[in-house]
Amino acid sequence: MSIASLALLLAANTVPQPVVTTASTAHSLGRWNPGPVRCGETVVAPVRLSAVQPWLRWGPGEPTTVTLQFRIDSDGRPLSIRAEGTSFVPNSEDIAPALAASTFAPGTPHTDCRIDYRQQVVPLAQADPADLIAYSLAPTSGPLRPEGWERIRPADTDCLRQPRPAALLRAYPDFRKLPGTPGERQWSMTSYDLDAKGRPVAVRTTSGTGNTALDAAARKAVSTSRFTEGKRQGCLYPYSRAALRLAAPVAPDEAQFGPTPHCPAVEWAQQPRLTYPEAWNRRRIEGWAVVQFDVAPWGEVGNTRVLASEPAEAFGQRAMQVVRSAKRPPSPTGASGCIKRVRFAIRPDEQLGAEAAEADMPPQ
Repeated sequence: MSIASLALLLAANTVPQPVVTTASTAHSLGRWNPGPVRCGETVVAPVRLSAVQPWLRWGPGEPTTVTLQFRIDSDGRPLSIRAEGTSFVPNSEDIAPALAASTFAPGTPHTDCRIDYRQQVVPLAQADPADLIAYSLAPTSGPLRPEGWERIRPADTDCLRQPRPAALLRAYPDFRKLPGTPGERQWSMTSYDLDAKGRPVAVRTTSGTGNTALDAAARKAVSTSRFTEGKRQGCLYPYSRAALRLAAPVAPDEAQFGPTPHCPAVEWAQQPRLTYPEAWNRRRIEGWAVVQFDVAPWGEVGNTRVLASEPAEAFGQRAMQVVRSAKRPPSPTGASGCIKRVRFAIRPDEQLGAEAAEADMPPQ
């Protein structure tokens, strides 16, 4: 049969730090610290290595290392990303997407590349405030605990003292006009005081991802906001710009995967269930996979195998699930060697650029 495409349209180097463990059973923050990138015997420095999303956990963590293998194309893009080994490592879902969102110097492609990510777990009271803020903006393993908020807030703040200042006017930047980063959320934490009339003063950027345009727009938005009367100090508010879509690399010519003489073209009796790999959808990273499969006489799909996938093996793994969810009409002999290309694409959504969170009034 000829190859068809299934479109999925869904909304969507730092030096390694030592692993820290603790005997405490309190909540901790986990992060993955990247090591150097080696391609063969050569160390290749990234232009930008996207940070892996931190996660919240209960108790200490065991020393764990995740190794990714990949190549770098002539545009400086990591491709063919796959994890070394087959064992599932908890809280590692964002490692491969973070690498895919990273960039290297264009010009010279590299093969046989590897990078190690080492797990670090620290108590919330000792965690890097920037990591805690990054987690609070995307709390994938539950809301940030009070001890995490205490670490983020300035020691001399009285912004949460009752009665709390209520926002009479909360201004926002025009996120559509701000530069973003493909595959990576950008954020800016703004600190401010309030004068007696509820006007923000001493507005300053305290931390962020280094997007100077977002930092400036966040300060302007905070300065324009208005609150109920009463002097306060040490208030916080973050603005974040969602990741830009990172388009899938160009797929190879479909003809190279055929022909398929033992797989006649027929319509699906049960359409495939199109689902996106969650961690990749959060970063708005697109991909594709080419899957080969057989069909039993009663129409069930089986013996699936991935012929190719980019930018990572995760798209091939999900594509096999997509194909196995379908059924063909019953036939006397079934079919073999069928081929489908599954395309994972992000639906354009202007609202994905506008994000903010109430970090100055966190849940208690």
